[in-house]
Amino acid sequence: MKKFAFILTLLSASVFGQTFEGKIFYNTTYESKLPNMSSEQFTVMMGNNQEYLTKNGNYKSITNGKFLQWQLYSKADRKLYTKMANSEIIFWNDVSINADEVVKIEINKAVTKVLGYTCDEVVLTCKSGIQKYYFNTAFGVDISLFEEHLYGNWYNYLKEAKAFPLKSIIENAQFTLVSTATEIKEMKLDDKEFQLPENSKTEKSTF
Repeated sequence: MKKFAFILTLLSASVFGQTFEGKIFYNTTYESKLPNMSSEQFTVMMGNNQEYLTKNGNYKSITNGKFLQWQLYSKADRKLYTKMANSEIIFWNDVSINADEVVKIEINKAVTKVLGYTCDEVVLTCKSGIQKYYFNTAFGVDISLFEEHLYGNWYNYLKEAKAFPLKSIIENAQFTLVSTATEIKEMKLDDKEFQLPENSKTEKSTF
């Protein structure tokens, strides 16, 4: 579960230093490196579409995967909640704990375009592999909202970009993931979007 939760920790309001609020939709592809798991199997399990909602340092990621259903980050309690299809229990990780380590950071300017936005690149060389993020400052982040979110190297990325990614390439021993924004909606979101379902059963993840 750890490698799956790690994926999605992986995506105009920022012009005046504000944090983007709204939804970003991503298309995701997987290239498997495991002999017993095909790229198609990864895609079915994890999903090839992601709806990412964010507001005031909270976020929720909803996928169409048959295994991973959604993830929810609550800034108030520093927990990343993960809902799998095969369990009614919602597992959580303390985001102040990061098992990975960034050993090198590179920044490259004007590397690609996504949805017409010219994107700079942040490359994180990590113990787990290589993580590449592509961003435009039009979708900025107040990084103080995420300074305790070390899990998945999220704060390491945000310190450099100060913006939500429009594209990411995550490569590790299991797969190469490519996630690209297909639509962006700047909009006001209800705080209820970032609350757990009523009567949820939660448990600390062992992964």
